Amino acid sequence: MDTGSIAWGITATALVLVMTPGVAFFYGGLVKAKSVVSMMMMSFGALGLISVLWILYGFSMSAVDSPWQFAGNPFADFGLGALATGADSNTNLLGATYGATFAIITVALISGAIADRAKFGSWMIFAGIWATLVYFPVAAWVWGGGWIMNLGDTLGLPGVIDYAGGTAVHINAGAAALALALVLGKRVGFQKGITKPHNVPLVLMGAAILWFGWFGFNAGAEWLNGLANVGLIVVNTLGATAAAIIGWMVVEKFKDGKATSVGAASGAVAGLVAITPACANLEPGWALLLGVVAGAVCALAIELKFKLGFDDSLDVVGIHLVGGVIGTLYLGFFAIDTGLFTGGGFGQLAVQAIAAFSVLVYSFVIAFVLGFVIEKTIGFRIKSEDELAGIDTVVHGEEGYALDRV
Repeated sequence: MDTGSIAWGITATALVLVMTPGVAFFYGGLVKAKSVVSMMMMSFGALGLISVLWILYGFSMSAVDSPWQFAGNPFADFGLGALATGADSNTNLLGATYGATFAIITVALISGAIADRAKFGSWMIFAGIWATLVYFPVAAWVWGGGWIMNLGDTLGLPGVIDYAGGTAVHINAGAAALALALVLGKRVGFQKGITKPHNVPLVLMGAAILWFGWFGFNAGAEWLNGLANVGLIVVNTLGATAAAIIGWMVVEKFKDGKATSVGAASGAVAGLVAITPACANLEPGWALLLGVVAGAVCALAIELKFKLGFDDSLDVVGIHLVGGVIGTLYLGFFAIDTGLFTGGGFGQLAVQAIAAFSVLVYSFVIAFVLGFVIEKTIGFRIKSEDELAGIDTVVHGEEGYALDRV
């Protein structure tokens, strides 16, 4: 490949990698001061573990030879030795590294649902097994020649559109987050307003890093396509996200009487989630509408945990699962040339729905079973007294803020 495309590939990989520390800052600011180290460590733990697993066997599992193959052979290129010695080793290894960054952040996103109450060791065991059984195969289904990638041909309909991970990343992580929230149960004293963000600037900084990195997340893969659609992807990543901030704040103003900075940051993330699968297949005007819808609906969806009684601590379900479903299904109505209202029929909506809900159900079931087994064997949740005392000192022996006492 030409040097310019390779340079963009490296840049995009770095942009997506920095999104996981962005998640750590975003989540870390949202929890109480005694949980910030634990919350951020879950993201950094995922960064370390999933990187290693991806190089060892995850990349090999993420591509299949047949649409009906569950996943690739994990030992096909164990440790990427063959990829490193091929004729196109630079391009291939760069593509593998770019794929690793998606796996890392998908796992890290799940952790927000179990803030304040999860054992770090148990989380790491869950993260490694879930990535192996769920993320690596689903990546093969969506992008690596699997059944979702070929669903349109199988049914004689348009192909599934998931440019950057509405199903593989956000629905996948959101469904797993819901499962773990149910397995671990509610925090001590769970109720509306149980924990106010302890550091709002940290939340805003995390959201800013995420938005910055998301340009690599959405536009990064264009280095393999000669940057053909990069302009459309970039403007949609900006527009949908900005519109979602407005949608969230309007709902917040009517619902609570005030528009908040945490709401604006959450709206931005909701918009980023929704535009992820659709960034290369919407005209900019429809992307703006998607952002408004995603911001408004996700602002309402985060209240579901109080009505339904599950403790999704940092609204992974309300933002990533709901936002991912919205963005994926929205393509069925407004995708360029194939959407119901843009020249196509119901076929695009049908394949989008099949893909979205298949991944949702599969991820939820595996995550629930895995979380349940861990909880009943080595334990997943910390003791209630340790939760009240502060998980940072109990689990990690550290404090987020070592302040002198006068």
